[in-house]
Amino acid sequence: MRWLLTFCIIWASFAARAEDMEVDVELFLAVDVSRSMSPAELEIQRRGYAEALTSRQVMDAIDSGLLGRIAITYVEWAGEYSQRVIVPWTLLQSAEDARDIAHQITARFDEGLRRTSISGALMYAADDFEGNGFAGLRRVIDVSGDGPNNQGRPVLRARDAALERGFIINGLPLMTQDQLSEIWGIPDLDVYYKNCVIGGPGAFVIPVLAWDQFAQAVKRKLVLEIAGLPARLHPAQYQQAAPYDCLVGEKMWEQNRAYFDIP
Repeated sequence: MRWLLTFCIIWASFAARAEDMEVDVELFLAVDVSRSMSPAELEIQRRGYAEALTSRQVMDAIDSGLLGRIAITYVEWAGEYSQRVIVPWTLLQSAEDARDIAHQITARFDEGLRRTSISGALMYAADDFEGNGFAGLRRVIDVSGDGPNNQGRPVLRARDAALERGFIINGLPLMTQDQLSEIWGIPDLDVYYKNCVIGGPGAFVIPVLAWDQFAQAVKRKLVLEIAGLPARLHPAQYQQAAPYDCLVGEKMWEQNRAYFDIP
């Protein structure tokens, strides 16, 4: 009787997976909305993603795929347990689909949330793929953010756990300069993302140095992720990585805790 029960459970699992729609990529967009982002910057982010998703370049990348369709979700994150779903898992196959998703992203503009937990975003994203109704040839977590992890599990542990489950993690570090970045940010955020956040086959980082570059950077990133193309890095750039402190964000939080505790 026990073997029959086990067989039924396994069969049900396979049957549920067989019903999932096959897509070229399952793409989780994890977008930072921590308090270091101003309302204007939060709006730029949403409008930038909406513009990129409806662009001809992104639609061409989708059309060029083996199946010609992807699944996408857009989730904003901040603290360890602060994740806000703006677009649930959705099929993106046509220009009409893209416009519908863009409308969901820009239908309203919400306030930012407290703290920065990249690890929390990665853990949430990895679990969110399960039971989403899609079966992708690749599963990609795309993390954008303007500062290092300062809450929750150490980011390396969360990253490595996601990589063990077969995910690819790409990064879009926001390295814009303002008064808040002097408190919340680090000058080598792109290096932090490379050493502490991204991973998996073909993983890459595309830094954003100014907000007027944001939409173009997102567009380039989406094309690379959807088409499965490697970022254009020359072999000479690959060098032995110097030791890097992936707990730099947690140490900054302790040092600047008075700023973090401001209501």
